[in-house]
Amino acid sequence: MVDLLGMFRGRPAKRSQRGSARRRDDITAMDDTFAGSMNEDPLAALADSVRNEQQPAMRINPRSPQNTEQIQRKRPASQPAPAKPRNNGAGGAPQLLRRPGFLAVHSIEKSFGSRQVVRGVSIYVRRGEAVGLLGPNGAGKTTVFYMITGLIKADRGAIELDGHDVTRLPMYQRARLGIGYLPQEASIFRGLTVEQNIRAVLEVVEPSRKKRERELDALLEEFTITRLRKSPSIALSGGERRRVEIARALATRPNYMLLDEPFAGIDPIAVGDIQQLVRHLTNRGIGVLITDHNVRETLGLTDRAYIVYAGQILTEGSPEEIVADPDVRRLYLGEEFRL
Repeated sequence: MVDLLGMFRGRPAKRSQRGSARRRDDITAMDDTFAGSMNEDPLAALADSVRNEQQPAMRINPRSPQNTEQIQRKRPASQPAPAKPRNNGAGGAPQLLRRPGFLAVHSIEKSFGSRQVVRGVSIYVRRGEAVGLLGPNGAGKTTVFYMITGLIKADRGAIELDGHDVTRLPMYQRARLGIGYLPQEASIFRGLTVEQNIRAVLEVVEPSRKKRERELDALLEEFTITRLRKSPSIALSGGERRRVEIARALATRPNYMLLDEPFAGIDPIAVGDIQQLVRHLTNRGIGVLITDHNVRETLGLTDRAYIVYAGQILTEGSPEEIVADPDVRRLYLGEEFRL
């Protein structure tokens, strides 16, 4: 069972003379105002910049016969250079975006013994969008989730959160920087009431008691669970439990939320309820990364999706592009699949 409070364990920073709980060079206290475009693919833009940097500047002497021949052989300006396929595997040290507004994973790899489970996966999530990470059993989806949250370490590659390299940071520091995680297993504290579950996390992140109670009331109202605040958590239904878990995760004030199998253990009547909760998160400006075996339900609420197959990214695109991809239909969805 995942120890959620372990995300926030760590020695508190020493207070400075002005009473600040964090130093100015502490990345968990840096400003993350986003000034870039939210519509561009940051990994594609990064690949273009890396290719430009790798092209050495060539000084041409027009009197040299060899250079004259090279000039004559140059491609006409109207003929574009052939597009290079996107490299989703490992190859040298990854180049970081160093830009806020994105959770980006760069060519991460993971092996257990002699078996390589993840082979150079690169994905990104913008704030305010929902992204699916789908694939068959054993494809490596959950391992990617664990590496992003810090539950396990990546063998290679880098993980970037709002311009900060968090690859080597422990789980609790990533949580402070803005990563929320909802595991597949029930993570609610069964011995506590609904309000005690949420208050337990608020006590870690908010020192003021008045602000804690005000934020607790706001979360209970936001997820329409005020009537359940005194109810024992063990008596909740599957949909109610998910609401409490998401409300508790939002108590950490994340910028990105990772949902591992959010539809697991949910009755069909509660599926629409979970979909509304995900849309509520994106409307809040939170980036959501979802992995689930319920492909139709997941594609129905995501803006984009990645398909993982044998530890690699098979393809990415909108839900319509994913369903229309012949390789995805042949290897994963089946020819009869429809949205």
